[in-house]
Amino acid sequence: MKYLMTGGQMKMIDRYAMKEIGIPAAVLMERAALGVAGTVEALAGELCAGQGAEASENAKAVRICAVCGTGNNGADGIAAARILHNRGYRVIAVIAGDRQRQSEEFCLQCRIAEKLGMDLVEWKDFIPGKYDIIIDAIFGVGLWRPVEGQYREAVRMINGAGAKRVVAVDMPSGIHSDHGQVMGEAVRADVTVTFGYRKLGSAFYPGKEYCGELKLWDIGFPADSHGHIGEEIPAVTYDGEDLKRIPKRPESGNKGTFGKVLVAAGSADMGGAAYLSALAAYRMGAGLVKIMTAEENRDRMQQLLPEAILAAYRPEDAREDPEAFRKAIERECAWADVIVLGPGIGQGEGTFELVRGFLTSAYVPVVLDADGLNVTARHPELTQYFTENIIVTPHVGEMSRLTGISAEDIKKEPAAAAADYSSRHGIVCVLKDAVTVVSGRDGQCYVNGSGNSCMAKAGSGDVLTGVIAGLLAQGLEPWDAGTLGVYLHGLAGDAVRRRQGAYGMLARELADQVGRIPLPDCGAK
Repeated sequence: MKYLMTGGQMKMIDRYAMKEIGIPAAVLMERAALGVAGTVEALAGELCAGQGAEASENAKAVRICAVCGTGNNGADGIAAARILHNRGYRVIAVIAGDRQRQSEEFCLQCRIAEKLGMDLVEWKDFIPGKYDIIIDAIFGVGLWRPVEGQYREAVRMINGAGAKRVVAVDMPSGIHSDHGQVMGEAVRADVTVTFGYRKLGSAFYPGKEYCGELKLWDIGFPADSHGHIGEEIPAVTYDGEDLKRIPKRPESGNKGTFGKVLVAAGSADMGGAAYLSALAAYRMGAGLVKIMTAEENRDRMQQLLPEAILAAYRPEDAREDPEAFRKAIERECAWADVIVLGPGIGQGEGTFELVRGFLTSAYVPVVLDADGLNVTARHPELTQYFTENIIVTPHVGEMSRLTGISAEDIKKEPAAAAADYSSRHGIVCVLKDAVTVVSGRDGQCYVNGSGNSCMAKAGSGDVLTGVIAGLLAQGLEPWDAGTLGVYLHGLAGDAVRRRQGAYGMLARELADQVGRIPLPDCGAK
């Protein structure tokens, strides 16, 4: 598990390291500068690769320009430029900003650089030229308002200079460190060297794209720094180590051991979503899967997934015999360990009664998805039946219908939108987008780093619902099932893309791939 920090949280970590632990600011800054300088030096070597024995010497002729603000990010840039200057590189530092508002650390770095004979040029005296590598050290994580004036000119110069590589210090200037939005203008970096912790804004688009390749550099923050950000809970993302949290399958287990998933999905002659969710639940390891679907889908479901149990119903029964319809739902709820509710059920007759019946009768975890969410959006009184066992899995459009917030505003700050919905209803919210966010009822936030655009296909969300249900069936709590389900779903998409490219994936291939992911300590090879 890796932490993702906001700009405000990073300021608290800086303060903890310097004030409470006693690490001098200059020490942290020098380590940061070494990371940037080392990255630039490696890029210079790459630009001169293939030039034989002369490559190392030619790299010293690479033209480097550091564009620096007058705060601590600019001080990092000045220090990195000074290190490169001392190593024999051709480097110039350009100061973009108000010298009357320079930080103490910036002033110190300028004095050191000047004593060593490095060129420092004020923005008003700077004549843009041709540079091979540009270092962006204007703002970092401190930006909170749109880029204007001299700073806007500097950002445009960096983007338009035609440099072979652009290296951003901590965050590309103009990208908000909390949510990744462009604040008027922003630098497009090829590489971003970030310090201590990844920044939350680097995990979301467009910030993720503007960062380019992200390099995390250790500058010496204490290992427990993430616990010194006040009452705030830092966002997290996962890596391969987190797969160890999936329960090991006991060799003595049977189909009942691994849980029973009920998939209530699929309107008449529209059974694809039900099939994909059920298939994914099986591929994720559920022991038994039952599909409760419209009668018209029975034969097709038996052909597509003979391993599943079928429980067909007629939507009109909700009107013609509501008592029998309610009892049928209660029977299915009593059978299930986990319920998937909503994929492909449509908006027709009986859907409201179906959703209400399950929400009022279920005493097990429920994954509410797709049309189940749309029914809830039309009938918000259904949220009164939400319990801590509910996981909702809306995409941005469904989230907009649930909350009344525009899709555009949700996409600007998805973590905030998901957190608000989770806290208001006491549930887990999986907000699906190019970067999926999972929020917990106690303020937890997970930002997914796996997956890719080949997964933007019909049925991909139905597969995710089944994956989450399969994990719930094996005993995971809603928060863990939601976060690990999203991560595994993305890993499967990445594997499909590596195997067959970015365009041709089908949702059923994604479900099949979930079952091929090697899980630690689970017997997979």
